[in-house]
This record gives sequence, C-alpha cells and structure tokens, in this order.
Amino acid sequence: MQPGVVGPCLYSINGMLCPPIFSVGAAPSVAALLESGLTTMTAKQTPPQEATKLRAEINDHNYRYYVLDAPVISDAQFDKLFRKLQELEAQHPELITPDSPTQRIGAKPLAGFEEIKHTVPMLSLANAFDEDELADFDRRVHDRLKRDIEAPITYSCEPKLDGLAVSLRYEAGKLVSAATRGDGYAGEDITQNIRTIKSIPLHLRDKFPPVLEVRGEVFISKKGFAELNARAEKTGEKVFVNPRNAAAGSLRQLDPQITASRPLTMFCYGVGVVEGAEFKSHSESLQALKRWGLRVNTAAAVVKGLKQCATYYQKMASQRAGLDYDIDGVVFKVDDLALQKTLGTVSRAPRWAVAYKFPAEEENTQIEAVDFQVGRTGALTPVARLKPVFVGGATVSNATLHNMDEIARKDVRVGDTVVVRRAGDVIPMVVSVIKEKRPKQTQEITLPSECPICGSEVMHVPGEAVARCMGGLTCSAQRKESIKHFAARRAMDIEGLGDKLVEQLVDHDLIHDAADLYTLKADQLAGLERMAEKSADNVIAALEKSKTTTLPRFIYALGIREVGETIARTLAHAFGRLDKLMAADEEALLAVNDVGPIVAEYVLHFFQQASNRKVIERLQHAGVHWPAIEVKAAEDLPLAGKTVVLTGTFTHFSREDAKAHLLALGAKVSGSVSKKTDFVIAGESAGSKLTKAQNLGVTVVDEATLQKWVAAL
Repeated sequence: MQPGVVGPCLYSINGMLCPPIFSVGAAPSVAALLESGLTTMTAKQTPPQEATKLRAEINDHNYRYYVLDAPVISDAQFDKLFRKLQELEAQHPELITPDSPTQRIGAKPLAGFEEIKHTVPMLSLANAFDEDELADFDRRVHDRLKRDIEAPITYSCEPKLDGLAVSLRYEAGKLVSAATRGDGYAGEDITQNIRTIKSIPLHLRDKFPPVLEVRGEVFISKKGFAELNARAEKTGEKVFVNPRNAAAGSLRQLDPQITASRPLTMFCYGVGVVEGAEFKSHSESLQALKRWGLRVNTAAAVVKGLKQCATYYQKMASQRAGLDYDIDGVVFKVDDLALQKTLGTVSRAPRWAVAYKFPAEEENTQIEAVDFQVGRTGALTPVARLKPVFVGGATVSNATLHNMDEIARKDVRVGDTVVVRRAGDVIPMVVSVIKEKRPKQTQEITLPSECPICGSEVMHVPGEAVARCMGGLTCSAQRKESIKHFAARRAMDIEGLGDKLVEQLVDHDLIHDAADLYTLKADQLAGLERMAEKSADNVIAALEKSKTTTLPRFIYALGIREVGETIARTLAHAFGRLDKLMAADEEALLAVNDVGPIVAEYVLHFFQQASNRKVIERLQHAGVHWPAIEVKAAEDLPLAGKTVVLTGTFTHFSREDAKAHLLALGAKVSGSVSKKTDFVIAGESAGSKLTKAQNLGVTVVDEATLQKWVAAL
C-alpha cells in the first residue's frame, strides 16, 4: 500500500494524479505515510519494486507490533498485505529473498543440531539471594573500582526471565545464525527455528552495524502458554508443565514447522560482537537494539545506588504475578561499559553483574512413602513420595532425601508434613519437617538390607554417607544408570538416547551394556513406546555420529568410580593411548599428577575385570575411535617448573578441579605465597594471599586465564 512515483513530481492516489506532499528525493518512509493518513495509495510498480515495498511495509508493521507494542493496522489488514506478498513471490519466484517475511518457515527437518562457537562467550551470572548478598556485590564493585562506598554506582536493571538464553548474529543487517548458550563457549545451531519467531527480525532496520551479535531470552508468555495447552488438550496431545519447559522443547525441535506452531517470543538483553557502532553504557546499547528492530523489555530501567536497586527489586517482586511472562529475579549490571571493562570477569561470570533471585518457592505437603533409587555406582538414594503439590512452576510428587544421615538429621518420617523447595531446574528437596503437624503414628525410615532392584546385599561403609548395592552389573538399575552415563552429553553425547529410552531397552532385554547400543537396528527401536520410524532413524544416526569421540570423553563415559571429567582428561594426557592406561600398574597410576591411592585402586580394579575389558573391546570393534594424544614430557608442559597458588572461590572450577588442571599442565601447586611463587590465580573474595602476592610483585591472573591454559592443554 506504499505509494510510488508516477512522474517527477506526481503521485497516484486512488487513480488520481496528485502533487507530492513530501520533499522530492527519497521515497517517503512507511511511518511517514501512515502518519499522514495516506494508507490507500497505489502506484504503478514493477514486480521487484512492489515486492521491495511490501517487505518494507510488513517489516515496519512487525516492528510496530512486536517492538513498539503500537500497531497501526488491524490483523486482517496485515494478513492482506502478507498474502499479497506471497502471491507476488509465487508469480515471480526469482524475487524471493532469504530475509523475506514469507521465508520464516520452509526449511526441511534437521537430522541433528550442529555446533556454533560463540565469538564472545555467553557468560553466566553470579547470584544474590538476599539484601546482604546484593550489598556484598555492590561493595565488591566499589572496592575493585577504588571508589568510596558512599559514591553510588549507576546500574542498569531488568527482570530476569525464566526462559532460554540464545545468541543471534546479523551480518549486513541479515540474520545469518542463531545458537543456544550451550556451555557458554559453544551452543547448538538453532537458526532455522529462530527464523520462525515473528518478534525476531530477519533483517535489521535503521542505521544498523555491519556485524552484530545480540543476546536475549526466548520464552513463551503466560497467555501463549495457556492457549498452547488448550490446543493440546483439544487434540489429545500431552500438555506442558510450565512455560519454560514448553519454550525449551519448542526451540530444540528438529522440525522448524513444529517450532513455528509454538507462541515463542524474545527479549534482547545485551550484545556480544558489534562492529561499526559504539556505546558508552549498557542502557544505551539496549536503546540501539530497539532502533535496529529488536525487542527489549520495557520494564528495564537505570537506577543509582544500592537503595534504588532494592526499590526496583521490590517493585518487580510485587508486579511478578501480574506480568504476562515468568521471571525468577532481577539482573543488575554496572551501566557504564568502561567500568564493566575495568571490573572484568571471573571464569564464566562477569564481576559487573549479578542476578538477585526471588526466594525459592516452597510449599507444604505430606510424605506418603519413601523409596530407594539405585544409581550407576550402586548408591542407594532415598526418595520421598509426596502428596502432589504445585511448587516452583511444576507439580511435584517426588523429592530427594539425599541420604540416611540427612534423614536422621532432619528426623524425617513417613506421614510427616514437610516443607518442599523447588527453584528453577533444581531437583525438589525436603527442606524441613513441620513437627507441630506430626501425626501420632508415623513410620521411621530404615535402610533396606537388600537392593530393591536385584536383591543383592546393601553395604553401608563406615564413614561414608552413601550405602551401595553390591550387585554390580547383575543389577539392572546399575546397568541402566551406567548406560545413561555413557550416553550423556559430556560423555559420548548420543543425541536422543534419553533416560526413558534406555530404560525401555534394558527392560525389553535389547541391551545389557554400552557396547550393545551399537548393535541396535532402527526396526528394534521403532517397536518401542513413543518411538516412531523417524525418531528411531535419528537415534541410529546419533549412535553412528558418537563413534567419533575423544579419549578423555571415552574414559569418562566408562563410568569408573571417582573418575570425573578432570581426572579422565588427566589420565588421557598422561598415557596418550587407552591400551597404555589399561596396562598401567599402581606405580604408574600414582605417578600421574593428582591421582591418589583411591583413584588408582578404582582404575586398576575396573580394567582388571574381564567383563569391562570385553565391553571396551566390543566398543572399539563397533567403530568407536578417537585421535591419539601426544604425551609430553614433564619438562615440555606449559607450566613446567612453575609454582602456582590458588586463592579465593572459583565459578567454573572446584578447588580440586583447578588443582588437577594445574598439575596436568606441569605446575607445582603450593598453599602459600612466597618470592618463589610464579603465579597466583585469584578468584572471588581473594584474601591475604592476594594481598601478599601484590606486595611481593608476584604475577596475579584470574580464573579466565586458567580456563585458557586448560583449553590449550
């Protein structure tokens, strides 16, 4: 409906030639035309001109609807424009462009998600759970900036959405890729699915930068969630538990047609890479994103000082129930970007931002029974079966009791009324017993003497909190859990081989160990519950893909007790080849940095078992392989001969993991700082060791530097 120039100075309005009401030169913008009331203008245009103008008008209406929340035409009028463009492109297929509004959907279903590496890491946030912790964050900011605590810091603040973080990349204004957060450094390529979300522009507007990476949260509104479940109930499909689960499931569909049917939307909250544009503050960058056609949260604000931060938090807490989207807290960021740079980051969290979480949601309910689950190492975990209660956005009927020591400490009994807590994706837990409501007859919880799965002896070693089934691989529960561990993302990363499928495979006697996975056929899987032919083919393809792995992943996937990812990596780099590790004696294992007598004993015991060696042989025969690792002499390691001291707390590593990595790099880890210390790695709340290092002139690095060293290894 945008006009076109008929002659040098004439426009055609409903068939009549009229003089222009705009200055001669560039064609008037859609916005200007709308404001002038000339919404019925027609023009004689070539098909390319008409297609270009229709796209501009549709994109403008999308911007007004999704970003400005100020539509100027009805849905019916918008649909008419959209159909007109569809018809024009159908008549002239050569006019179709990838960023046309008609091309949001149409890609074929994927076999699996590829990986995209983030140019700038997607950092996670440190949390604050009360006013004291928020005040501690503000104090740390002042200390690092060497500012008087009485001089207020300006913070940008916005609601913390309970959705999924994603990164969008635009080049020359066009959306070229989109990825999930993943581990912060690389995520899954979800470009096809992101293109289906109407609030995300396929092409930026205004004077956009040549390259832009924007970060945001994809979610489903409460209204959209209600409508989605209403449709599901009407068609007899499974309803979703909460909006976050619905959004997560929708965004990770291999078929973009399914994603397009879900009411997803997005708020942008920051930028990664920006080329050709500069900002002085975070709030300024949000305004720029809005100009470029991206949706930002209108509840975002700029405040000054800790007191105003607390006021904003209370305001959002009071408005939380009335919002059309779920939030679980408020994010505060130092607004000045130069100050952000000065503050820097520690591991995967910035020092200039914090998420002030709302209190974990808790409810009272009753314990109706207690069962014991058996894990892959035979550990028995007591699980409370609860009278169902809605808490933390989900209906909870089970909650962990951790172990027998915790049961005794809290004095939990069957029949008790208890406080149950669930926060986000955290496993629901029993917080405490309301003893005032304890009935006269309750049942004490006792540890079974026999495994509830296989009947084998249960052993509770003195000094350990965990009791274990001694059934080993004769216990189907341990088989199930060991196979689940083998298939996990950080192990062999077998897409689609979830817990339910593993349980079915074991229950139907189709697999007995991890090697049996690679003998499965698609028709065997297709016969199982909720496994269609396409899903079966996808699992078989994922199994084939998983055959190419790395030695550290494979060692970790074997599930050797006490061998986590860090120790698996250390062993892989120490021996280079699996056969050398399998042949290693106790002395050779103990010679490896951070491998003590307990780990060495478990590794020896595992590889001495003929059944385990047979499984490994069958896995390699099935085609599971990895590149060999060059074993470096101790003197060739990056930190050979260097003395390193750890101080403070770390986000990405436990103290034990950090030490293990440093030892693998060839460093000597000391507990005290002296003139002979080469490096001090300082985490959050570093104390006297950091002060002493600074006084002695010792080089101080942060956790991010340690991550780079580990990545190089």
